[in-house]
Amino acid sequence: MGYFLYLCLMARKRRLYFYKSYFEKFFDSQTDKVKKKIIWTLRVIEEIDRVPEIYMKHLTNTIGIYEIRVQVGNNIFRIFCFFDLDNIIVIGHGFQKKTQKTPNKQIEKAKQIKKEYYEDKK
Repeated sequence: MGYFLYLCLMARKRRLYFYKSYFEKFFDSQTDKVKKKIIWTLRVIEEIDRVPEIYMKHLTNTIGIYEIRVQVGNNIFRIFCFFDLDNIIVIGHGFQKKTQKTPNKQIEKAKQIKKEYYEDKK
């Protein structure tokens, strides 16, 4: 069993770090179907070499903030994240997207979480 676990860990291209409880609050409020799709999407991001924009995209006019994109039926969800070092993705907050454009309030919150994370690292 130890060797199998080693192989599974070796297959990951990236590591996810869930900062504080921002993501947990969002995740806990979702239906089981949405939770399963979020987990599936996070695994894809961890394991494949090149993540397609359909799953993770850099937000324009930001410095290093990305959105993880999850769609379940007609419902669209976004989870904000950023990189620390080369292969650690820090997961921030998420929300259900109800308009075509990502609300500035959500982008500002993502920027604040990133700032807070790096201040805590000092």
